[in-house]
Formats: sequence, C-alpha cells, structure tokens
Amino acid sequence: MAPLLPSSVFASLLLLILLCVSPSAIHAGGDRIPSTLDGPFEPVTVPFDLSLRGNAVDLPDTDPRVVRRVNGFEPEQISVSLSANHDSVWISWVTGEFQIGYNIKPLDPTTVGSIVRYGKHRYPLRHEAKGKSLVYSQLYPFEGLQNYTSGIIHHARLTGLRPDTMYYYRCGDPSIGAMSDIYSFRTMPASGPKSYPRKIAIFGDLGLTYNTTATISHVKSNNPDLVVLVGDVCYANLYLTNGTGADCYSCSFSNTPIHETYQPRWDYWGRFMQDLIAKVPIMVVEGNHEIEPQVGGQTFVSYSSRFAFPSEESGSRSTFYYSFNAGGIHFVMLGAYISYDHSSEQYRWLERDLANVDRSITPWLVAVWHPPWYNSYNAHYREVECMRVEMEELIYSYGVDIVFNGHVKNETWALWKWHRNQDAVSEVGDQIYIVRQPERCLRTAPQTRQWIADL
Repeated sequence: MAPLLPSSVFASLLLLILLCVSPSAIHAGGDRIPSTLDGPFEPVTVPFDLSLRGNAVDLPDTDPRVVRRVNGFEPEQISVSLSANHDSVWISWVTGEFQIGYNIKPLDPTTVGSIVRYGKHRYPLRHEAKGKSLVYSQLYPFEGLQNYTSGIIHHARLTGLRPDTMYYYRCGDPSIGAMSDIYSFRTMPASGPKSYPRKIAIFGDLGLTYNTTATISHVKSNNPDLVVLVGDVCYANLYLTNGTGADCYSCSFSNTPIHETYQPRWDYWGRFMQDLIAKVPIMVVEGNHEIEPQVGGQTFVSYSSRFAFPSEESGSRSTFYYSFNAGGIHFVMLGAYISYDHSSEQYRWLERDLANVDRSITPWLVAVWHPPWYNSYNAHYREVECMRVEMEELIYSYGVDIVFNGHVKNETWALWKWHRNQDAVSEVGDQIYIVRQPERCLRTAPQTRQWIADL
C-alpha cells in the first residue's frame, strides 16, 4: 500500500466512469488495458509522492467564489437532484441570510414562496412547480458557543419530465420579484439495458479548499451528466463556532464541551458549487463529517436539511438511505452511521429495494456508502466491520456490480488501470474501464443469471 496521507489532508477522489462495451477496451495511446479477467497479477506497491500534495488550505470567507452575491430573498446555492426515475427531479435553493451569534432569531419560511418555473424552451417557461421550505438551527447549550440559524431552504419537485431532455428553469418567489436567473439541466436517459449517462463524476471527502477548486475544475471540464458525492461535504466540523479552524479538530480543540461546527461553511460550499450543481444533478450520501452533534442529541441536521433526496419516491423514510435510477444503472445509497443490523429499517428497506430491481431494465447495480468495509489504512482499519457483517451477504447475493466509498484518503490502483487527478495537474479525465461479463465470474448468484447486460 502507498503510505497514508496525513489526516489533515482532505484529498478529493475523482473518478469519471466510462462504461465500456468490450473486454478489449483500448487506451487512448493504442495499448489494450488489461482487466481483472487477465489476472491474477502481482500487486504493485509504489510509495506515495508527498510532493504532490501538501496540507489542504481552506478557501477563506472573503474568496469571491463563496461570498453572497444576491440581494434580499433572491435565490442562491441552487442545485438539482434526481428523483427515483428520469421523469422527475428536485430543485433546491436558499433565500435570505443565515445568522450566527448569541441572540439569533430564525427566519419564517412561510414568508417566501417556493416556486420553480420550467420548460423545454428558455422562453416561455410554461410549467410551474410549488415546493416546500424550512429553516434549521445548529444550537449549543454551552456558554461562549455561538448558535446558527440558516436561510430559508427550499425544495421543489418537478414531474412529468421526458428522458434525456434539456429543461430550463428559474426558482424563487415571483410574488416578491425574487427569481433566479435561468438555468438548465438534462434529465437522465430512460432506464434500459442500452441506455446510460455518458459520464458520471464520483468523488468523496470534497471539503472547501484550494484542492477542491482544482477537483471541481476537472469535473466541469469533463461535462458529466451526473455527480455522486460519497460523503464528507464541507468539513464544517473542523471549526469552532467562532470560525477558528484546524486540520485536526481533536488535536487543536481537545477541551471543547461538544464537537463544535462553523455552519457558514455549508453556505460557502453551496455558493461555490452552484456553478456546477445548478446544471448537473448531484446525489449525496452522508459521511462522518456530517454527524455534527448539537442540543438535544440531534445529528446530521445540516445534511438532512440542505439536500433533496428521493427517499419517499424510493420507498425510504430516511435521508440516509435511498435509491434511484440513472439510465440502465440502479444506485443504492446506504447509511453507515445509523442502524444497519438485520432488524433495522434500513436493512429491511434494502431487502425490498434489491428484490424489486429488474436487471433486464437496469443491468448495472451500484452501491454507495462512505466508509469502506475493506482497507488497510491504520486509522480506519475494520472501522465498519459491524456493517460489513450485517450487510455484505445481502449485497453479494443480489450481485451488486460496483461499490463506491470515500473516507480513506490513500492512493490505490485496482487491477484495471485508472488515473487520479493531482491537485495542480489538469487531466482530460480519470478513467476506469469496466467490462461486465458475469458469466466469466467464479460464482454467479441465482439472481444474476437472467440479467447479463446486453451492452
């Protein structure tokens, strides 16, 4: 294994997934890329070049990419998320200003409407969707700690959409003249064995650093159709409530009465990401840095409030686990920081969801959660062994094709070739060539025999 990155380095992992159709996939240079079918191979261990990555430096609140650029109740932090299928998406945004201090008064979410006007043409936007709104607070019952209350967060669901179609939209409240500019997004292809997004960007442990800006620049230059964020969003929990941050919270703030956060980092992150995720749908699953404990034992409040999830549409009652289709791919997003044992609601939901997957329609089955079950990283070794024991057999029995995790920030190459972006090196794109031939596997689960993908 490569040497471990220090915990202070929040390395963003970026993959642009290209689903290939032949075991003889060809590299751009003309050489055939070996697959796992050509193995087994002797593992190659290469020391990590520490000169490639120094300590990550957070973007300051004065950076023009994170400052508030709207007035009054005009929308900001705009994003698109998928519903369970191609015919529906969620639009999310924030209006009004957050407050942080000792005497805060939450905004009234009923004072601003949640309206999206949309259509297949920029003018006129013939359709309208009404959404819901909320405000959340991050409160600490300790003297000297500042409390936070958010702007008004809006989520509106657009329905009746056509597959693989460009739509234009504006969001806000037209009754008070507070509408956004016009943005656009493309819906997912209809589900089917020959229908896939062209590119999917998958990354985790993103943060809001200068490294983040390089990663997102790489993502945007590759024009993905979908973004999947595998947990650990903005690292607001590496800060005290007064805005003092550190690479290692427990090292620098060992005497704090509760693990504090600086919630404005969420707003900065939303502003920075808007240029990408107002146009490209983003799907998120929680990581450990989203736990964020506060008064009353509440956790994950920021995460659960700021993003829209297709929970109800996919039969889930939780923001921590849900599923959705992206063309011929069925994604299952799982929660590693809530109950997952055989008696838990999450496990029962997963059984139902996997049983309902029709592999003749969605041949690819992909599972996503934050911490990996298998790794040799000393700090996280067997950290989620209990989750593995509870869920691995279920995942395996339904023939899940790929699992994506984050959390462990060391560099690893699988038996197929892939390339990882470095902080200051602009690559055309990272690539994994995956050929799905279940008939070649040593063990084929009963459920998999009928759904060999006709790619």
